[in-house]
Amino acid sequence: MSDRWVSVEEIAEYLGVSKDTVYGWIAKKDMPAHKVGRLWKFKTDEIDDWVRTGKASDDYKENEAAGLISRKGKHAGGEKEDG
Repeated sequence: MSDRWVSVEEIAEYLGVSKDTVYGWIAKKDMPAHKVGRLWKFKTDEIDDWVRTGKASDDYKENEAAGLISRKGKHAGGEKEDG
C-alpha cells in the first residue's frame, strides 16, 4: 500500500482482522489512528511500525507493566524487541 490515508475497512483488510478488532486496538492498544471528522484514518507506515514494536501483541501491556519492555518498545536489557 502507498502512504495514503486508509479507512478502517482497508486497514482491517491490510492486517487480516475484523473492523471490530481495529476499533478495539484503537481503544485499548494505542493503535496509531487519526480522527477525521467522524472517521478513523490510518497511515500504513505508522501501523507497520506499531506492529513491529510488538504493541499489537496480546501480552505487550503485561510485559511493559512487568518492566520487561520499556515505553520505546525495547527489552529492558536494551536489545530491540523481535517482531
